[in-house]
Amino acid sequence: MKTIKKKRNENKELKGPSLTIKWASASSFFIFAVFTIFAVITYKSSVNLIVEEERESLERTVAEVGNRLANAGEDLTVSEVYDKLKTPTIDINDLDSKKVSVEGSLLEMDSMLSELGEPALFLTVYNTSGTLIFETQKGQSELIGKEKQAAEIRTLNDKTGFLMIQPVYSKETREQIGFIQAFFELSSFYDIRNRLLLTLIILEIISFILSSILGFILSSYFLKPLKVLRDTMDTIRKDPQSDIHMPDIHSNDELADLAEIFNEMLDRMRRYIEQQEQFVEDVSHELRTPVAIIEGHLNLLNRWGKEDPEILDESLEASLQEIVRMKSLVQEMLDLSRAEQVDVQYSNHTTNAKQVVYQVFNNFKILYPDFVITLDDDLLHEVTLGIYRNHFEQLLIIILDNAVKYSTTRKEVHISISKTLNEFEIAIQDFGEGIPKEDLDKIFNRFYRVDKARARNKGGNGLGLSIAKQLVENYKGRIDAESVVHQGTIFRIYLPIVEKDIMKE
Repeated sequence: MKTIKKKRNENKELKGPSLTIKWASASSFFIFAVFTIFAVITYKSSVNLIVEEERESLERTVAEVGNRLANAGEDLTVSEVYDKLKTPTIDINDLDSKKVSVEGSLLEMDSMLSELGEPALFLTVYNTSGTLIFETQKGQSELIGKEKQAAEIRTLNDKTGFLMIQPVYSKETREQIGFIQAFFELSSFYDIRNRLLLTLIILEIISFILSSILGFILSSYFLKPLKVLRDTMDTIRKDPQSDIHMPDIHSNDELADLAEIFNEMLDRMRRYIEQQEQFVEDVSHELRTPVAIIEGHLNLLNRWGKEDPEILDESLEASLQEIVRMKSLVQEMLDLSRAEQVDVQYSNHTTNAKQVVYQVFNNFKILYPDFVITLDDDLLHEVTLGIYRNHFEQLLIIILDNAVKYSTTRKEVHISISKTLNEFEIAIQDFGEGIPKEDLDKIFNRFYRVDKARARNKGGNGLGLSIAKQLVENYKGRIDAESVVHQGTIFRIYLPIVEKDIMKE
């Protein structure tokens, strides 16, 4: 058995990663996925933007070169190409924004054509027969084709870049006078792209590490109440008699509500256990005497009393009396046990106050015709109480029954009902024996009797007021008593009124 228990405990330890680890992993993965999507979008958009800018730059350069070469009237020659490229096309609107130069080398050209000096640009000019007559730098001298070709990525001589071919037409004759071929190497672009990709990867790794650490710290902080709750439950599992509670959580969120609900359930569970233990203890204590009495009479009859008719009748009568008292005691104990659990079974029940009071009042007038029972009603309208009807009746019967039972020469009972803003009040007054001041705080205890001998003669078990108090408190009300010896006692009961009636009136 010890080995089996040990294996079970080991299995409990091997239950997988904790919720903190799962939460941290999930949050890290989420942040990693979001950052990855962001990085991919950033990478793609940046690369596409750079490629598009390089394409547009190449197209502008080729268009400007073609525009200047178009000023030639005949088939292009070396001298004409150099002359046209050195002499910019002047628009009268651009005189303030461009530098005009007709002398000097290629480096003295205007700002638009200064791009011809870029190391990545290989621009060549051909005449109509395909003969090379101009190039910006050595590298690509062969004309790829004589058809117009838009800028597209090609690989030439183990170099990748944009290749563009554009025929040149004379503005004067409208005849083709040559070709322009431009190749823009993208090696610098690929370097930038690789550095950007490496940077994003490094940032992504750093973000993943930081998000994992931050996620673990945050999950540990936010899930700390759950860990405390788990430890509290584990302590209770190991020691059901422990009085440990979940500590207060001041986060004002669902975890704080969970802790409060758990403590309420724990208190209720402990209260039920205490009630069960108290029930068993009280029943065993109270039943011991009648069982002993019945056993004694039966033993007496068994020995010799059954031959004596007088002893036989006396023993049977005493035994039956004790059995009736045991039956009454068991019933009252069951009533008390049910009264302690009304908040579970009857929490949403309501009843009409005046209707029940008048019904019980009329019933007692019929049952005790020799008593003067009066009712003072200060309520103008019916009010609804948050209590089960049968329990309200039982509550009134207990108090009225005590008033009648402990009345002396003045057989009179006064009942009055009234209300405040949110409470219904009923007062029941008798003019009987009264209760000593030192006993007044104990009358609601189980099996407590002010005068045990007289109470037993009146048929009481000392549970009626305990049941009444339990009923009232479970319905969020209160009950108290005032008494003067030999002058009487008054019980006041306060019960909550349902809110809809408050709004109505």
